[in-house]
Amino acid sequence: NRSILWRVLPPYYTKIKLFVSSVFTDDVPPYFKTEPVRSQLHLERNRLVLTCMAEGSWPLEFKWIHNTTELTRFSLEYRYLIPSLDRSHAGFYRCIVRNRVGALLQRRTEVQVAFMGSFEEGERAQSVSQGEGAVIPAPRIRSFPQPQVTWFRDGRKIPPSSRIAITLDNTLVILSSVAPDAGRYYVQAVNDINGENKTSQPITLTVENIGGPADPIAPTIIIPPRNTSVVMGTSEVTMECVANARPLIKLSISWRKNGMLVSSGLSDFNRRLTILSPMVSDAGFYECEAVLRSSSVPSVSAGAYLHVFEPPQFIKEPEKHITAEMEKVVDIPCQARGVPQPEIVWYKDALPIDPVKTPRYRVLVGGSLQVNGLLPDDTGMFQCFARNAAGEVQTNTYLAVTSIAPNITAGPSDSTVIDGMSIILHCETSGAPRPAITWQKGERVLASGSVQLPRFTLLESGSLLISPSHISDAGTYTCMASNSRGIDEASADLIVWARTRITTPPQDQSVIKGTKAIMTCGVTHDPSVIIRHVWEKDGLAINVHSIPRMRLDADGTLHISQTWSGDIGTYTCRVNSVGGNDSRSAHLRVRQLPHAPENPTAMLSKSEKRAIDLAWAKPFDGNSPLIRYILEVSENNAPWAILLANIEPESTAVTVNGLIPARSYQFRLCAVNDVGKGQFSKETDRFLDGKPNIFNLGNKNHYRLTGLPVDYQLKNISSPDVTTLLLEDLIIWTNYEIEVAAYNGAGLGSFSHKVTEWTLQGGTLLAWEPGKEEDVSMVTVRPNFQDSVHVGYVTGLKKFTEYFTSVLCFTTPGDGPRSPPRALKTHEDTPGAVGHLSFTEILDTSLKVSWSEPGEKNGVLTGYRISWEEFNRTNTRVTHYLPNVTLEYRVTGLTALTTYTIEVAGMTSKGQGQLSSSTISSGVPPELPGHPTNIAITNIGPRSVNLQFKPGYDGKTSISRWLVEAQVGVVGENEEWVLVHQVSNEPEARSLEVPGLNPYTFYRFRMRQVNIVGSSPPSQPSRKIQTLPAPPDMAPANVTLRTASETSLWLRWMPLPEWEYNGNAEQVGYSIQYYRVGSQGRGLTHIITDRLEREFTIEDLEEWTEYEVRVQAVNGIGTGPWSQPVRGRTRESVPSCGPTNVSAFATTSSSILVRWSEVPEPDRNGLILGYKVMYKEKDSDSVVRFWMVEGNASHSIQLTGLGKYVLYEIQVLAFTRIGDGRPSSPPILERTLDDVPGPPVGILFPEVRTTSVRLIWQSPAQPNGIILAYQITYHLNSTNSNAATVDVLNPSTRQYTVTSLKPESVYVFRITAQTRKGWGDAAEALVVTTEKRARPQPTSRPIVPQKDVQARQVLLSWEPGSDGLSPVRYYTVQQKELPQNNWTVHSASVNHEATSYIVLKPFTSYQFRVKATNDIGDSEYSEESEAITTLQDGETLIHYVFLYFSFVLTFWYIMRNLKKEKTKMEINMLSKHKRYEIRMSVYNAVGEGPGSPPQEVFVGEAGMCASIYFWEFQRKNATERLRTLFMPERGVKLKNLTGYTTYMISVAPFNAAGDGPRSPPTRGRTQQAAPSAPSFIHFSELTTTSVNVSWGEPTFPNGIIEGYRLVYEPLTPVDGVSKTVTVDVKGGGPLWLKLRDLADGITYNFRIRAKTFIYGPEVEANITTGPGEGAPGPPGEPFITRYGSGLTIHWTGGDPGRAPITRYVIEARPSDEGLWDIIIKDIPKDATSHTFNMDVLKQGVSYDFRVIAVNDYGYGSPSMPSPSISAQKVAPFYEEWWFLVVVALVGLIFILLLVFILIIRGQSKKYAKKSEAGNNSNCNALTHGDMVSLDEGRFPALELNNRRLSVKNSFCRKNGVYTRSPPRPSPGSLHYSDEDVSTKYNDLIPAESTNLTEKPSEISDSQGSDNEYEVDPNRQKTHSFVNHYISDPTYYNSWRRQQKGISRAQAYSFTESESGEPEHHGQPQGQGNLFRPKGSRTPTPSQQCSNPPSQHSTLYRPPSSLAPGSRAPIAGFSSFV
Repeated sequence: NRSILWRVLPPYYTKIKLFVSSVFTDDVPPYFKTEPVRSQLHLERNRLVLTCMAEGSWPLEFKWIHNTTELTRFSLEYRYLIPSLDRSHAGFYRCIVRNRVGALLQRRTEVQVAFMGSFEEGERAQSVSQGEGAVIPAPRIRSFPQPQVTWFRDGRKIPPSSRIAITLDNTLVILSSVAPDAGRYYVQAVNDINGENKTSQPITLTVENIGGPADPIAPTIIIPPRNTSVVMGTSEVTMECVANARPLIKLSISWRKNGMLVSSGLSDFNRRLTILSPMVSDAGFYECEAVLRSSSVPSVSAGAYLHVFEPPQFIKEPEKHITAEMEKVVDIPCQARGVPQPEIVWYKDALPIDPVKTPRYRVLVGGSLQVNGLLPDDTGMFQCFARNAAGEVQTNTYLAVTSIAPNITAGPSDSTVIDGMSIILHCETSGAPRPAITWQKGERVLASGSVQLPRFTLLESGSLLISPSHISDAGTYTCMASNSRGIDEASADLIVWARTRITTPPQDQSVIKGTKAIMTCGVTHDPSVIIRHVWEKDGLAINVHSIPRMRLDADGTLHISQTWSGDIGTYTCRVNSVGGNDSRSAHLRVRQLPHAPENPTAMLSKSEKRAIDLAWAKPFDGNSPLIRYILEVSENNAPWAILLANIEPESTAVTVNGLIPARSYQFRLCAVNDVGKGQFSKETDRFLDGKPNIFNLGNKNHYRLTGLPVDYQLKNISSPDVTTLLLEDLIIWTNYEIEVAAYNGAGLGSFSHKVTEWTLQGGTLLAWEPGKEEDVSMVTVRPNFQDSVHVGYVTGLKKFTEYFTSVLCFTTPGDGPRSPPRALKTHEDTPGAVGHLSFTEILDTSLKVSWSEPGEKNGVLTGYRISWEEFNRTNTRVTHYLPNVTLEYRVTGLTALTTYTIEVAGMTSKGQGQLSSSTISSGVPPELPGHPTNIAITNIGPRSVNLQFKPGYDGKTSISRWLVEAQVGVVGENEEWVLVHQVSNEPEARSLEVPGLNPYTFYRFRMRQVNIVGSSPPSQPSRKIQTLPAPPDMAPANVTLRTASETSLWLRWMPLPEWEYNGNAEQVGYSIQYYRVGSQGRGLTHIITDRLEREFTIEDLEEWTEYEVRVQAVNGIGTGPWSQPVRGRTRESVPSCGPTNVSAFATTSSSILVRWSEVPEPDRNGLILGYKVMYKEKDSDSVVRFWMVEGNASHSIQLTGLGKYVLYEIQVLAFTRIGDGRPSSPPILERTLDDVPGPPVGILFPEVRTTSVRLIWQSPAQPNGIILAYQITYHLNSTNSNAATVDVLNPSTRQYTVTSLKPESVYVFRITAQTRKGWGDAAEALVVTTEKRARPQPTSRPIVPQKDVQARQVLLSWEPGSDGLSPVRYYTVQQKELPQNNWTVHSASVNHEATSYIVLKPFTSYQFRVKATNDIGDSEYSEESEAITTLQDGETLIHYVFLYFSFVLTFWYIMRNLKKEKTKMEINMLSKHKRYEIRMSVYNAVGEGPGSPPQEVFVGEAGMCASIYFWEFQRKNATERLRTLFMPERGVKLKNLTGYTTYMISVAPFNAAGDGPRSPPTRGRTQQAAPSAPSFIHFSELTTTSVNVSWGEPTFPNGIIEGYRLVYEPLTPVDGVSKTVTVDVKGGGPLWLKLRDLADGITYNFRIRAKTFIYGPEVEANITTGPGEGAPGPPGEPFITRYGSGLTIHWTGGDPGRAPITRYVIEARPSDEGLWDIIIKDIPKDATSHTFNMDVLKQGVSYDFRVIAVNDYGYGSPSMPSPSISAQKVAPFYEEWWFLVVVALVGLIFILLLVFILIIRGQSKKYAKKSEAGNNSNCNALTHGDMVSLDEGRFPALELNNRRLSVKNSFCRKNGVYTRSPPRPSPGSLHYSDEDVSTKYNDLIPAESTNLTEKPSEISDSQGSDNEYEVDPNRQKTHSFVNHYISDPTYYNSWRRQQKGISRAQAYSFTESESGEPEHHGQPQGQGNLFRPKGSRTPTPSQQCSNPPSQHSTLYRPPSSLAPGSRAPIAGFSSFV
């Protein structure tokens, strides 16, 4: 290949000069890189992309064909996309690729779409005769591929069998039908590709002729083979043949191919023949034969053909490039083979060749193509397709006809183009072969078959398209045509003009009448181009020269002076030039003062008194909406005064009320707009009320307490001239409401606005005794406004006492200083009673009276007065006056034994004082009285009780006082008694009332009685009583109220002391009442139930509102007194609702006037600082915009700069210094006025042909009204617009097709829309009439000039790339904020002619990139721009401005220049006990940013509060809590803690300045409390009568768990009885309990609770006994067999239930009605018997047994109980009594015999030493002498042992070698001697022998038995053996002298085999054997010869260590049975 492919280079590589000659000679024909697959399968709704992988000279164009339908036109897009496949997309697809050389047709590919429809048939029925074959076709269903079908009958799957066949087409065949084959059949179809499955409707099959004879039926072929075709290479092919006969078992099927028997590949009862990987040789005639064996009926057969196809293959192909001369003949070879023989079809440039239509083309035999008389048009691509049923293949060649040199028939011409527009430079050529075209500008190649630069496109005709053009494109362009015969070229010059644009368009203006309007129209244009400005007004051109008020500057600016209403309209500036045209419009509005309201009339109101209804007509508004009306009034010809200044502009009537009768009024109005106030209207007629004059007679004043529901008090002022009034006798320190109203003869007028005033001002009188300055008496005196002297009285002082006095004044802020003190003395008065009146020296006629001075002298005592008289006889009174120094007096002249009354009183100058009296009997000395008795208590009340008593002995004188003492609160023997009441001078009292008691308090009373002598002893105490409760007596103290937030106040008080509860402490709480100051309604109340609470936050209050709050204590009886009310105000907040009466009125197409009223006063929540108008387009996502109105005076604003004919949502909100309030609701909707529309948008050309185009568009983005029509204008870009074609379309049209255009030309289309205001701006678009369109190329790298970088926007510019022969419609700009890495779309529709300003964040770094979009699609994104950083703005954080506001000082402090990094600051110099508001703002070099919302802080005293932090010791992070403590408290009670838990507590002080450090934590533990409920309750092993209950420990034990209480009871009575069972479980025990006394099938309720020192809450659950659903059934009835000490239970399995059996359990119960209990668990599931030892049972008790199966569902039903069986063991025969008697008798006989023999032989010889035992033995046995020497007791020992013998041998070991035992001694060697020989044996025992001790710890392992085992002492003895050892007869009588503990070595051992038979060991046991009786822990020692004696001497064992009944044996003797 001689061609060279070049990459498309970016612009900065375009200066490389190309010196490749081959580029100018040949273009590369198109060719396919890869061929598509023959078929491809896809799912529905999947996305499919087909690609046409071809290469060749650029440009390559592609077209797609589906079957025979063209899908696309030729384009540069090589892919075809189907977004969502459906079944209609299935078929054959191929592409055509072409370039200037020729075109090729791609091999087809089949697209298959997998889908599945529904079954197309409903229910159907068919029948078959018995014995015949039933053929049931599968219901039809549309599916690809064919579904897998499964047949079902009555819900069961039908598998193929000898009688059932399912054919390849899913037909169900039932052979030899019988009656049971009848039924309902259906199929389930599954598509293996998409997974869908469907189920058909049923097919009902009936079998007829049932019951007839079963005669044989001849074979018939029901499903014969079918002709089948398959392509070679397929995996397999199957042929089938289904036959029927009867009997079916004798039917045989065989296959033949072309008459030859086939034996391989048969399946399905020979019904199918499968051929794997079929080849051509496998084709042929296949026949199946059905034969009924053992029958004479003839066979049947059927056959079909199998065709195996072979895909086509070329055996001869042409070369890829053929060159031939003109008028010659050329043969293009093409031959192919295949099965069947392929058909040859020829194509030229993708079009089929028809030899009939073109006789020069002839297809030769074999398929080759012959072309005769070659012409230049024969040059092109020739394709040969070979097709047969197996597929197709293709080959191609390029035929070049030569011998004609290139010739440029129409070359380029000099042209001019406007910057940004498109231009085509023509270059048409001829030649053979077709010349290759190359365009150059200078030395730079712009476009050729292999090179294309951006924006330069080589067209099909050879012309060059430049789109869009740039200024730099100006220059000389050369077209060069070349082929193998030569080169031709032509050149032309291109001039590019800069586009003429309006860069400073006119703006909408609103001017005041008479002022000047300036409309700008700045233009940028090419310097060589002459421009002309034309101004139009409302579509009509303006002749500026004919209007003196107008002037047009050279730069296009229009000046209009002396504007008036005729100048109002839309002005359009049009700029015309050869460099382009442009136009911009703006609206001019001329405002003026409104006219005066017309026709004002006034008339008396019919609905209101003293009111006038005023009406007028709306005037001209001066082209500016009216803001308000002003109403002025003239009263009684007085000057005009403003009466109403803000009448709504929509109003045309108003009611004026509050007029004064008998006065004349005249009114006038004027209108106000934003220009100013217009002229006043004509005055109304003077209006006079018809009533006669009534003169004012006076005023009435009334007042009442503020905020309380009390009536007003009236004060009448009779004189009309009095304007002041003094209100007296008011309450001190109280707020009053005062109103004033006038009255006359007609009645009382309206009251004035109320004013409130405190009665705080006045003076305070102070008085105190010298030296007692802290005890001051204070009296408040009201001021005297009439004169300068203020008088007050201090009462309650002591009489005749010196005082210091002082006066101070006070006002609302506080007290003033005290005056200098003055000394005063109170006046003298009569004295009090004398003290201690007593009698002594009592005789018959005289007695002595003594007393003391009065306690209250109240002056100077002048003397005493004493008098006496007989009791109740006043006529006998005698009186004497005594001097003041006399304190005793003897009364004489008395009558003996007479009772007298004696009185004594003191005297001052003021008179006689209080009398003291007593009675006395003369001659009888008084005595101490006795105590009262029989005290009874009645009438118990809250504060008093009645005591009834019997007086005691009076002491021979009258009782002067009764004393009542009581124990208060705590009653006990050792508690204090206090005097609670006394009664004087009532000696006859028998009951008295005790007042002054405390409510709800325990009391016990006792009494004393007092006479002249003294007090009696106390009486016996009364019973203990408790007074009744009463409401609290006192209010909470220290009530304070502070601001907490905008809607809350913080209230604090001192809790009531405990002794003031007056009732049950648990019922004590507080009631808080709060209400707005000045409100008439009742306040709200909140109840607090915690008696210890001391604070409360009152929530849900209104903002910025003053409240009055008071507190009272409450208990279960009632409420106490209210505290003094306190006042507080909530914080200022934002308004809670928007302004009212919001209205909007459109004034122009871009402005709306908005008006509103004030926010209702209750919702202002502070001082309104201004308003914000919120507005946005309705139903759009645009950002809400705001228009701010400062201050509260203006209630209207004109919104300007709005969109035209746009519906806006408008809301108004008010704001305070805290922030913005809620906007008004609902939003007001208002639409701006209509105007001429904007340009249509979205112009695209989806279809472009060489002679026609179709364009589409969208309605204007700014329709500015209702679109009435569209106008389309188009013309060649190179022609004048006057030659344009114009067409007007209806408003619903959105597309337009233009035909008869010039091929490969640039056209300009302009579309404009029309409203009722006229035609709007036009949208312009270029289009090139060519089919070679492509996506645009990327733009150049965006550039951001530094001079265009601002704080919030930058100017972005770029150079466009090639537009792909489809002009760019818009650009998309993306931005990336650094250092982040994600791109975001800034704007997706940047106009390709506009300058793009990007709005950004200040002081932030960005990068940008751009992509272009044309009619075909998007370009790639451009390179990223360089990083740029926006400038700083006023909101960038550089410094802080800190402001704080004092509510008291009312000014702002400003602190600046805080560092940017600083986040904390300390503010000092603040005043205590004041609230401050703090806010912050930031500023930088540009300016100050907005301030933060203010935050309020209260500055108090430092260290006034503390935070108590406390948490559980183990869980700090999860449990830490906070409690606040307010000083001066020094303690706090922490509540709601967890019981019995260790807490850590830390304290941290805090004040308004912040928190202080925490103290080190201290530890404390709470006391025990009731635990929480157990964490869970669980049931297991549930049977019919038992359950295992378990539970969890409490989550919060709150102490030491002492135990649990379990209570269970049936929910329904069992046998008529409902039994509740309570079980207490100790805390240390297990947390489970087995219950066995339940009834079957009963639901029980279980309740468990834990206990510390008290019980906590319980957890409960229900459980039903018996097997649950799914549990196993009962096993079979068990039976039992006995074997020794074991029992075996046998049973059979039962129903397993819903799950397999997992195990069995066995229950047992005593036969005497005991309870069932599980004794054996976890028996394997497969077992049917189980053996167990009877040790688990009680001996001698009869038991019943039953078996229960268990599965995953639980315990099943139990089996029937087994027969009862006793648990008594059967003893072996050797344990029977008779056996023991026999053994004992035999043993006795043997012993007697042995003793007799020993006696006979013992007298003739002595004991000899024993010989060495065993060969090679190192151990020596003890000699007889040694044995005797050890027998200190000198008597033979007899031992009767009953022991179990060891089952293993024990040997004496030394150094690991076992030694033999010594031989058994012979009885003949025994020596007998006389008894006297015993004396010499006494000397043989050494003294030290008594020191032998037993040291078991020194015995090694080798000395012990290897196998000793001890028997349980409680077990029955199984064996009894007798071993007796006898020595010298002299020892017979020495049993008591035997030394205790002598251990004898055992010579021989006896063991019992496992079978119970005794056995002798062949090897004697060693002496190391530990043979000891049962229960003995002392081992039997052994001796070893080589060890030291200290270690191996015979050990001493006391007899106490032996078993009971045994004795120590004598060594050397043994007896055995």
